[in-house]
Amino acid sequence: MTPPRILLVGMMGCGKTTTGRLVARRLGWDYRDSDADVEARTGRTVPEIFADHGEAAFRQAEAEVLATACASEEPTVIAVAGGAVLNEDNRKLIRECGTVVWLRVEPQRLAERVGDGAGRPLLDGDKREIMARLLAERAPHYAEVADAVIDVEGLTPDQVADRVLDAAGRSPSGEPATPSR
Repeated sequence: MTPPRILLVGMMGCGKTTTGRLVARRLGWDYRDSDADVEARTGRTVPEIFADHGEAAFRQAEAEVLATACASEEPTVIAVAGGAVLNEDNRKLIRECGTVVWLRVEPQRLAERVGDGAGRPLLDGDKREIMARLLAERAPHYAEVADAVIDVEGLTPDQVADRVLDAAGRSPSGEPATPSR
């Protein structure tokens, strides 16, 4: 039997890491973060990979760590790298891997959340303009893979985690939620 998994998708700055950690802690599940896994696997930071080997090398490493996370034998919450949905094979894997929740945020707010963009190689320039362009490119793919969409604006991290658990049909114990009648 395949272990349960919750995958969080969305743009950089939408809260995947914070929410993923909260949800995993509440459920007692493993937690995986694609960007952190890429760095652990390659021994290089994301900006170093982009600078030394280009975006294609990063996207390849991103696909590899996503496949590894989805092959885990343990219940797992996975914070999927923002651009992973650009690859059709990744989208197929994401859809098949578990319950997918899109954490949606407007581009202007995303630009504010990422601050100066340090450590985010795609954010060289006007962050609002870049976020709007990236979101326009990625939003159809997020929508394609998502089982649920959570608009996170105005919510605390705990409230977002609550909504993720609801969307995944899970109680904080990790058990499937019992429908109330």
